[in-house]
Formats: sequence, structure tokens, C-alpha cells
Amino acid sequence: MNMNLRRKLFAVFFVASILPLSLLIYFSYTSIRNELRDQSYETMISTTAQINANLQNKLDYYVKISNSLFLDGTLRGYLTHTYNDNRLYLEAYTYFDNLLSSVRISNPDISGITIYTDNHSLPKDNVLIKALDETADKEGFFKALEGTYGNAVFLTQSSGNKQAPTLRLARLLNNYSLNYPYGILSMDIAESDIYSLIAEEDENKSIYIVNSEGNILSSKDKSVLGSPLQELLPDPFPEEGSGKFDSIYKGEQVLVVYDTLNYGWKTVTIVPYNNFAALAKAAAARLMPVALICLLLAVFLIYITAGLFTRRVIALLKMIRRAEREEFTDAPQEMGNDEIGQLSQAFHSMSGRISSLINEVYKKEIAKQEIEMNVLQAQINPHFLYNTLASISSLAIKYEDARIHRMVTDLAKFYRISLNKGKHIISINEEITLTKHYMAIQQTRFAGLLNMHYQIEDNLLPKRIVKLTLQPFVENCINHAIWDDEARLNIIIRGYPDGEDLVLEVIDDGMGMSAGKTAHILEQGNSGGEHSSGYGIANVNRRLKLLFGEGYGVQIFSALGIGTQVSIRIPGSGIPRE
Repeated sequence: MNMNLRRKLFAVFFVASILPLSLLIYFSYTSIRNELRDQSYETMISTTAQINANLQNKLDYYVKISNSLFLDGTLRGYLTHTYNDNRLYLEAYTYFDNLLSSVRISNPDISGITIYTDNHSLPKDNVLIKALDETADKEGFFKALEGTYGNAVFLTQSSGNKQAPTLRLARLLNNYSLNYPYGILSMDIAESDIYSLIAEEDENKSIYIVNSEGNILSSKDKSVLGSPLQELLPDPFPEEGSGKFDSIYKGEQVLVVYDTLNYGWKTVTIVPYNNFAALAKAAAARLMPVALICLLLAVFLIYITAGLFTRRVIALLKMIRRAEREEFTDAPQEMGNDEIGQLSQAFHSMSGRISSLINEVYKKEIAKQEIEMNVLQAQINPHFLYNTLASISSLAIKYEDARIHRMVTDLAKFYRISLNKGKHIISINEEITLTKHYMAIQQTRFAGLLNMHYQIEDNLLPKRIVKLTLQPFVENCINHAIWDDEARLNIIIRGYPDGEDLVLEVIDDGMGMSAGKTAHILEQGNSGGEHSSGYGIANVNRRLKLLFGEGYGVQIFSALGIGTQVSIRIPGSGIPRE
């Protein structure tokens, strides 16, 4: 992913925009398709039910016509009478012709009416009256009437290629004796009359009327009449009298709705999925221009937004690059109050702080270099000092002044330890030795007035502490505790462990100090200018707190006329070796 941020944002926003639009179009298409499918189901159910109702009325009407013939007593009399002369024979045919002709004239959709009889005395014209024998049975409906007991039965009628397809209503004529019929009534009904009930609805869909055996009785395609519907629609019908299901018809997916009549016939309506899928696609196609406009608008807004966003990020990156080169600007660029603006402000504040720290470190580095120069000079000065003190000691020996010789020797040893080649950390034992040399010099000055006592456990002597930790407090005792040239001053240096800490104490029985004086010494040192011990005490306190924390350092307890106790607390392990 080596693309710049703008391209990444553009790609992410583009995908985030096109996916919802694509999902919206797909969801709209599927929703419209499902809605149209449900509407098609409802329409098909309603249409099929209406066709069934009309067809049922039509078939009931044909049954009523057959009932009028079935219950005609005169017709029954002529069909069952035994004829011996021509006069009655002509009378019977006159009645037959008038009756059946009137039925056909009033019902032109009835293409033919025939009565089959086994009355051998009645001559047959083979038009209106036919013999009920094996020749007539070849037409195939006699067997279908077995067990019908005079009820009307609708049968398929096979016809020649040049004849219009018909249906047949047949029933036994036996209104007085169900077991001994006197004839069979046959009415041929034009299939076109049945199809007229579905012709107006047979657009963009296929409607079939099939009998109880599943054979097609009526449809738009006359070539399939009499053939099983299963050849076109392989899925079997559910056992319910009416319902709906999906199936395959002529190689495409279809919706099927069916309803069953009282005579066992079914009205089957078939609608291809493409009918309403095309409408759904058209609706989705109408959404495409709107979606395309929205997409173009989204792309434009994404491009502008990504540019505005990355422009500020690039500006912030330039600020970071300048800061990386230590080029800190004073005035930040205006970037608003959002997250990037807050980040810019925070970075500017951080840059200012880093600039200040760099300047501070730079100044400290210069100061450090100056200190190192001073240390180099200080390494030269002690040699000159030692040589000078050695010369003074030699002169004191030459002129037999033991006191000057001893004082100069102690001073030389004091500076040898205090300077210590620039080292700041020494052992407690070395600090005690340094203090003893300092006291030897002061005892020469204050002959007979100073008494020193050391109470330090031997196991504490190797512990390491900051150099000149005890000497400033001993110097403070001498400078501030002596109040009478004839009164002796006792100074005690003690050291002992206290829990996990180590405590060093400097105690004197001098004149003491006020509380304000002790606080001033700890905080600012002695500003009087005469003595530097106060500055040394404050310096020791600051150094210990910097090294070990606020829990350590110096505490001073003093009372005027009684004396002073200084307590120095450091960790029990002392300062570790470097």
C-alpha cells in the first residue's frame, strides 16, 4: 500500500459509497420483484377463481339443458314405445326434431345432440337417433357412464383434423329406473365456447382447463388439446383442491396457480417469472440514472473532502519535517478546531517546548563546558597549592615553629581529600578523616576550646556519601555555637542505622539558633557574607534531595542557650559505586 493518503482516502470513500448504492439497487430490484411476484400470485388466484366461477356456471347451464331433456316424459314415451306402423314413427321423429332443434337454436355453442337407444322397433336416422350397440360404443363414452346413475358427465371428444374441437356432455336416460336406462343423451359442446371464458385473460400467461385425469380440455394452443398437461408442466399438483407453486414450463421458471371445479376439472394459470422480472428490471433501470448521478456527486464530494483533509495533513507533515530539521516556527497555521486542528495546536505547543528544552540543554552544555574548563584549571591550582604549603611547612621546620608546621600539614591533607581529583563521592571514613583534619586546623586557632567526639559504628564507615557532607555542619558549629571565648564547645558526630536508612548527626552544646535562623540556613544559606557554612548546609540539603528524593536530606533542631542537633538522612545502602 504505497499510495499516498489522498488516494487511499479516495479509494476507501469510493468503495464506501458505491457499495451502499449497489446494495440499494439490488435490494430495490429484489424487493420490487418479490412484490410483483406476490401481486402476480394474488392476481392469478383472483383470475383463476373468476374463470372457475364462470366455467362452473357454464357447465351447470349445460347440465340444466340436459335435465330438461332427461325429465321430458314425452321424449321418454317416444323412445320406449314399440312401433308397429309408420304414422307413430313419423310423429316421434317430428317431436325429436322440434325438441332438439329448438335446443340447438337457442344454444348455438351446442354443436350436436344425439340420443342413443336400444329400442329396435324405433327406426334410426343416425343423426338425432342412433342405435345403442357396439358400433356406437366405439366412440368411447359408454364405459365412462357406468355407475353414474343418470348424472351428467363431461368427456373429451376426439375430432378429426378438419373439425373444430368439442367437448361432450353425456348422461344415462333412466329417470324411473336407475338400473335400466332407456337411452343415452349426448351433447357436443364447442371447445371455443369454453375457451371464450379464458380468452380475455390469456395474455402474457398460459391458461389451461384440464379434466380429472390431467388431460387438456381447452387452451389457446389447440395442438395440445387432449394431451396430458404433465408433458408441459412436469411437477405434480398438490393434493389440495386449489393452491399455488413454482415450476418449470417450457424451460423457464414460472408461477402456477390452480383451482378445481365440482366436476373434477382444474383451471391452471401459468405466468413466467420473466413477466414481472422484466418490470423489476425496468424499475431498477430507472433507478440507475439517479444512482449514477448520486455516485458522480459522491465522487466529487469525496475528491474535495479528501483534498481538504490531506491538505491539512500535508501541512502538518511539513511542520513535522521542519521540526525534524530543528526549524521551529513561532506562529501555528490555522487548521480549525477538529481533531487535526487540535493535533496541530498540540504539535505547535510540543515544538515550542522542545525548542525551549533544546535551548536549555544548549545552555547547560555551554555551562558544562565552562565547568570542565574550571575543573581543568582546578587540577592545576591544587599542585600550586600543595607546593606552596610544602614551602611554608619547610620554613616552619627551619625556624622551629611546630605549630605552623602542624597547621599547614593538616590544611594540605584537608585539601587533598576535599579536592580528591574532582570526585564528588567518598566513603564515610574519608569524610570523617577530612573532618578531623579540618578540626585539627580549628583547634590550633581555638586552643583548648573545642572537644570532638566520634560515635560511628565501624560497619558504616565504608558507606559512600556526598563529599563535604559533615564538614559544613562542623564549620557552622564553630562559627555560630561559640559565644564565650572561655567556654568550651563540645561537638559530637554520630552515625547509626534507622530502619532502611542511615542517619548522621552533628550535635553541639553551643549557644543555639532561633527557628527562623535554622529555616533560613536550610532554604537559602547564610547571606551575611562572613561565613560560607550556611551556603554549604543548604547546598548539602539540595544535593541529597536531588539524589535520593524529598524523604531524605537535612533537618536542624536548635534551641537558644542549649545547642543544636543536625540530622542527615540518606538511604542505608549509601550511594552505589559508579
